Amino acid sequence: MDAILYTGMNGARSTLDEQTVITNNLANVSTSGFRGQLAAARAVPVNGPGVHETRVATATGTGLFDTTAGPVQTTERELDVAMQGNAWLAVQTPAGEAYTRRGDLQVDAQGVLKVQGMTVLGQGGPVMVPLGTQLSIGNDGTISGIGLGADPDELVPLERLKLVTVGEAQLLERGEDGWFRGINNAVLPQDETAQLRSGALEGSNVSAVDAMVAMIDNQRRYEMQMNFINKADETAKQANSLLSVRG
Repeated sequence: MDAILYTGMNGARSTLDEQTVITNNLANVSTSGFRGQLAAARAVPVNGPGVHETRVATATGTGLFDTTAGPVQTTERELDVAMQGNAWLAVQTPAGEAYTRRGDLQVDAQGVLKVQGMTVLGQGGPVMVPLGTQLSIGNDGTISGIGLGADPDELVPLERLKLVTVGEAQLLERGEDGWFRGINNAVLPQDETAQLRSGALEGSNVSAVDAMVAMIDNQRRYEMQMNFINKADETAKQANSLLSVRG
């Protein structure tokens, strides 16, 4: 009977883990550059005294993500960029260099270029621009600017964004903070051929309809697992009752 309860509990826990992933995807259906999170379960041996060798648990991994590109929308904003192909933008996080497809760049009060609160990296490190400069970004990631009071034809190259290319086989994994990093925190080299589109943003690749369908399906599977546990508990009580009568 213990094995039945254990199986039901294990299935219910995995279903709850997957529901957390689906909920997070649904909450980010409108987030620029968001990549849908995937849940993958793997078998994990149960160690300890008195445990049968055939007994295993499941652990849900959430580092995988949907590589499908999201829809690109034109914004005409100079600091909005949409990465093309398999290009990713490099940023500096407290845990090291990370990568993102989000492209709504901002300049803070110190002239540091940031995205979602993290410093954007260029060829020479963190990107800093003179305050008051009218900026434009080329398709190769080159940032150019016209100084305050300068003529429109006095466009000066300032820095070039660090763009990396990630192949079809996933070379990135999602961290617990939501940022993507190289496997084992590997730092990816800059790709001189990577391209972006200025004045546009890539949307989330999560389908709200698909996420809602997955959430309903997960809820039904969870209810099935709980019914399974309740039925096993009822069967155990009946068995104990029979044993009591025989005694």
